Amino acid sequence: LGLPLPFMLGALTLAAAYTVAWGQRGRDVQFPKPLRSYFVAVIGTMIGSRFTPDLPALALQMWPSFAAVLAFVLVAHVYSFAVLSRVGGYDRRTATYAGAPGGLIEAVILGEKAGCDLRVLTVHHFARIIVVVVTVPLLFLWLGGESVGSSAGQTMENGPSGGIDLAVIAVIAGAGMWLGRRLRLPAAQLVGPLLLCAAVQMSGLVELHSPGWLLSLAQLMLGIGLGAQFAGVTGRLLLRTAWLSVLAVAGMLAIGAGFATALARVVPGGFEPMFVSFAPGGMTEMALIALSLDASPVIVTAHHLVRIVFAVFAVGWFDRALGPPG
Repeated sequence: LGLPLPFMLGALTLAAAYTVAWGQRGRDVQFPKPLRSYFVAVIGTMIGSRFTPDLPALALQMWPSFAAVLAFVLVAHVYSFAVLSRVGGYDRRTATYAGAPGGLIEAVILGEKAGCDLRVLTVHHFARIIVVVVTVPLLFLWLGGESVGSSAGQTMENGPSGGIDLAVIAVIAGAGMWLGRRLRLPAAQLVGPLLLCAAVQMSGLVELHSPGWLLSLAQLMLGIGLGAQFAGVTGRLLLRTAWLSVLAVAGMLAIGAGFATALARVVPGGFEPMFVSFAPGGMTEMALIALSLDASPVIVTAHHLVRIVFAVFAVGWFDRALGPPG
């Protein structure tokens, strides 16, 4: 169909439809989480292979945008909270955790401890990520008239790759995922391999070349894994969550576009990388879109890392401000 990020979006759409359809017939559909996590680690490794010696200096020039991410999290969270509580009719505590603009796992776990409906929180956060993943590439297609992703011919290949490259990627992905979890890093399965590969790449010990087909396979697995998260979701809950998520995400994207427009004149890169940096989607998916735009995926990932960490802190602050449950 010529759609952006076809391997991920196509797999996501059909896997979600299959999961919901069989779930309504009483069949349990599951996708192995370790397999999805490993391919997320592969994506982190491939992003880390793009690390170059000039990136630290570039990051210093980007400090206004990193500071702006903190303001974005607060404004986006307040807007999302208003949508879910006033339009959706959720209680204030559920709206607080479901409306967090980041930290899917952390917000769901903390919300469950606070007495919220785990199913509602999970569906809302996955819906937020999926709406952003689908919307952002389509916006670039609509505004610029050009697709992004592998449908547009972008690839991660930076040279001929062979069996040694695949072996190194496999080892770094596994070791980095283990290291990220041991260090309790946010989005450990992505950030751990990214940092480990960046360190290896910067050391000069290895010059890693990533094959293009491996990125396509990783996107396929990521899409299937996201689609399979709809297991056990009823059609009624899905419809209610979908339109609320579209309303919330539309506002958050508009807020992010405002920040990106203001920062485009201040930091290098222009509007497109900034917009992707402020889109409240998954870190892995936004990094893939950054790759498609030929933007620095490391810088974009760093912005999303700041967003997720601060969003987890912010949801705790908002929860304490609400007082005890009831």
